[in-house]
Amino acid sequence: MREKGFTLIEILVVVMILGLLISLAAPRIIGRTDEARVVKAMADIRALEEGLNLYRLDSGIYPSTEQGLAGLVTKPTSPPVPQRWREDGYFERVPLDPWNNDFIYASDGRSYVLRSLGSDGEEGGDGVDADIDSRDF
Repeated sequence: MREKGFTLIEILVVVMILGLLISLAAPRIIGRTDEARVVKAMADIRALEEGLNLYRLDSGIYPSTEQGLAGLVTKPTSPPVPQRWREDGYFERVPLDPWNNDFIYASDGRSYVLRSLGSDGEEGGDGVDADIDSRDF
């Protein structure tokens, strides 16, 4: 009677096929890490924009530069204090950009600028080092 199971040769063939597939796919996936971070930064900025717009709908203005994005998490106590503010806030916490840096936020109450400084964390740059600005998309 033959026992059920896989032979050593069958297991080795499967492992070799998986290794071949990984060696072909890994360079394509690994090489896109920086691109994925740029896309994530853009998505995070869009999400923050939604929170800022909800804040403005409730209070009539955007948080000031001094209040910053923290005004979306906890009710600002410095002027201008919003008359109406969502009890649970607009976000649980202020997110960092994909490179673990703070997003740059500036506002005069009527409009705002929101950006990430890219992978190098410095103004300017090209490619993945380029700034990602809410006004650009």
